[in-house]
Amino acid sequence: MNSDSDHRFYHHRSRLRAALTAGALGAVLLVGGCGAAGDNASDAGAGSNDLKASAEKGVVDEQYAPEGAAASAAAGDKAEDGKQREKAPKPGAAGSHVIRTAELLVEVKSAPKAAAAARSAVEASGGLVASENTERIDDRHESSNLVLRVPQDSYQEVLRKLAGSGKLLSRSSNAKDVTEQVVDVESRIATQRASVKRVRELMDKAEKITDVVALEGELSSRQADLESLLAQQSSLKDRTSLATITLELTEPDAPRKAGEDDDPGFLDALGGGWDAFVTMFRWIAVAIGASAPFLVTAALLLVLWRVLRARRTARTAPAAPKPEQETTPAP
Repeated sequence: MNSDSDHRFYHHRSRLRAALTAGALGAVLLVGGCGAAGDNASDAGAGSNDLKASAEKGVVDEQYAPEGAAASAAAGDKAEDGKQREKAPKPGAAGSHVIRTAELLVEVKSAPKAAAAARSAVEASGGLVASENTERIDDRHESSNLVLRVPQDSYQEVLRKLAGSGKLLSRSSNAKDVTEQVVDVESRIATQRASVKRVRELMDKAEKITDVVALEGELSSRQADLESLLAQQSSLKDRTSLATITLELTEPDAPRKAGEDDDPGFLDALGGGWDAFVTMFRWIAVAIGASAPFLVTAALLLVLWRVLRARRTARTAPAAPKPEQETTPAP
């Protein structure tokens, strides 16, 4: 009796477990099928919406491109600008762009020889001399100022050679990272070129005179912007590819003789007094020479005045009476 009841209990329990397992498996399959169907439906809906939007956009562009050419080009520029900025490399991706400058003040025995050596060192490194100015200070001393452009790879080596050519009096250097500016200009150039191309394509499709005139003005403006960006790119390329070194060469003062004293002596005082005496007579002679024409003119006028006065006095003076002859009485 007990064995039959136990057998029924275990059989009923096994069937219940099997039913629960089958129900759970069916629920899992049902949920998976519904999710897949939903995804396929959403993908199909999205694809149809994209196709519909693309078709409508193509129809609108084809129909209204000549009429709203400037607006269409402007909208395309914004989209193209976004794409180019996304495609632009990061600042450190293609290497850094640095503008390097340095200034050196070196004292050398001979400025012309040191300048020639600096030119040779720069030209050997693949650089060039941008400007050179040599000035004679006195009969025995000269100074030179050179602006040198050297490749970035040889910048440090050339700088060491120039600094070691004599006695270094002062040195200053500067480095400015313009990588972000270079990347930004390159991106804007690519965008502007695409913009110019797009405006040209719209001009080819335009049929109305008003559209052609509007597109010509837009094309001129965009070409001017493109040329400005290209000039910026050229300037950045020149300054980042070649470093600038300003070199100033000076010669030392004349050497002082052995035993020479700074305090003045009797001979120094005598020489100074003689120089002052000669200088005084020189200025007196200059003053006399400057006043000589006036003195001569005054003397001539004085002589002429005295002559005229003498003549006038002689004419106005009365004649003197003649003395009477005395008569002697007759005898």
